[in-house]
Amino acid sequence: MKKDKLAPGGMIVLLSLLCTCVFVQTVSGTAPQRQAEEKLWRLLSMPDYVALLRHAVAPGVGDPPQFSLDDCRTQRNLSESGRLQAKEIGERFRSRGIDRARVYTSQWCRCRQTAALLGLGEVRELELLNSFFRDYGRADEQTAGLRTWLLEMEYRGPLILVTHQVNITALTGVHPSSGEMVVVRREKDGEIVVVGTLASQ
Repeated sequence: MKKDKLAPGGMIVLLSLLCTCVFVQTVSGTAPQRQAEEKLWRLLSMPDYVALLRHAVAPGVGDPPQFSLDDCRTQRNLSESGRLQAKEIGERFRSRGIDRARVYTSQWCRCRQTAALLGLGEVRELELLNSFFRDYGRADEQTAGLRTWLLEMEYRGPLILVTHQVNITALTGVHPSSGEMVVVRREKDGEIVVVGTLASQ
């Protein structure tokens, strides 16, 4: 039996239809995610919502043996891609109408660099955001102190805390990647509730 062959023009039409279907499925599949992300951005302009931002890309793990808080040369610092990442995060805030924020940071250089490159206003250092990667014995006490600090903060506009993975994980249970934000809500009963995350683009 002779098999029917699809004319060249018909093949082009078929491929076009297949590509269109794939595109529609991809767009529709990501639409709910985009809507959820935009909701998180809106919440960051409201009282009781806080962005916990892990510092941008800084190659390595933990702190070098010769680490000194007062000397950035002894620490992990942002790579060029990390610096670009931090600037892009700042642009994402501005594109959603947040051009000023209260920014607090760990005293570690990679966090201070990230906070400054956001370009969202004055940066304040906060010891409660310092890494306890090298001394987990401080984790519980420091995390409790940070929770209390957060609950007592008076709302004066968007609040961004630039810190480390271990600190964010201890407070929220979330393990963020470099440049990822965990959005939390302060509850009247003293709880800090995770609302969602915003990954770096």
